[in-house]
Amino acid sequence: MKKLIRGIVEFRQKVRPSFQEKFAKLALGQSPDTLFIACSDSRVAVNVFASTDPGDLFVVRNVGNMVPCCGDDGHSVADESEAAALEFALMNLKVGDIVVCGHSECGAMQALVGGREKVSATNLKAWLRHGEPALTREGATNAELSRVNQVSQLNVLQQLENLRSYPLVRERIAAGKLKLHGWWFELKTAQVYAYEESDGSFVVIDESEATRILERLESS
Repeated sequence: MKKLIRGIVEFRQKVRPSFQEKFAKLALGQSPDTLFIACSDSRVAVNVFASTDPGDLFVVRNVGNMVPCCGDDGHSVADESEAAALEFALMNLKVGDIVVCGHSECGAMQALVGGREKVSATNLKAWLRHGEPALTREGATNAELSRVNQVSQLNVLQQLENLRSYPLVRERIAAGKLKLHGWWFELKTAQVYAYEESDGSFVVIDESEATRILERLESS
């Protein structure tokens, strides 16, 4: 908490003057082009590894970067928070891209691998059910990764599948108005990976992979 207070003072003295005009414009409204779904883990700092500015992303963060499925009635099968953010991003902000970003050494994935039934915290135990299918999902993992990190990558793919359970998402994908992306952040190397469906694996977003992604986005 002390660091937060000192950080606010530093922002006020050194950063605020150069950002004041930008925030004044943002006060009139936001127009991010991407919904970014990430884990609540304090080590996952998208503004650092993706060099984003205020107003660039509409962000949802929760334990394990999860999105509960949509039920047959069109409503989320769990709490409406993630579904509400999804609807707002698509219907109000008109975002054209959704990124689900997992990460290495994820505590939620460690709990899943260790057995959800062993989790004593009632709400956490219930929440983790949205990631449990990743435990039996096949493919898209590097054999050199730990089991926890393999499940973390598989969980990204599971959450993309969960997103597709929403009619709103399917309709926009079919109309060419929306693209889904799976990312994974490796803490020890500070590398960001993107899931390449054609390769069936997560690939480091280096200069060549970035060019590949950008060309695909521009041609669509």
